[in-house]
Amino acid sequence: MSALDEFLAGERLEDVVLFVSDDFLDDDSRLRSIGTERENGVLLVVDGERGRSAFQAGTGMDAMGFAKQAMGTDGTIARTLDGATCPAADDASAGGPDEDHAISFIFAFAEAENEEVGGLYAEGDVVHAYAQCECGESFSHKWVVGERE
Repeated sequence: MSALDEFLAGERLEDVVLFVSDDFLDDDSRLRSIGTERENGVLLVVDGERGRSAFQAGTGMDAMGFAKQAMGTDGTIARTLDGATCPAADDASAGGPDEDHAISFIFAFAEAENEEVGGLYAEGDVVHAYAQCECGESFSHKWVVGERE
């Protein structure tokens, strides 16, 4: 089982996942040497502290500050954490479907089940994923581990 599979199964709650697209990442970025090449970018599963540092190195942004900003807009992020659908892609005021809406990067972490909090957290471990589109839109998506799309 890969590190990503373990993360998505709720077995790596102390880790974070970072996906950075090829278009956003420099060809000589250090992230390429420590991550797994995907069809259109690089994916890393690393411990939380290293992951937040890698996120900042790869994007120039503070991971938790980005997450806080992105949680204001709901979107759809692939459960594989290497793609997403920008919610602004269908918004005519944001340039509509003709504007390029490729995902620049995704940051994700998981939180353990917590019945006291209620809601999703009472149903199981919860994955929190945050993405930024190259149009500038930031958005979030969360789901219970093991839940089907």
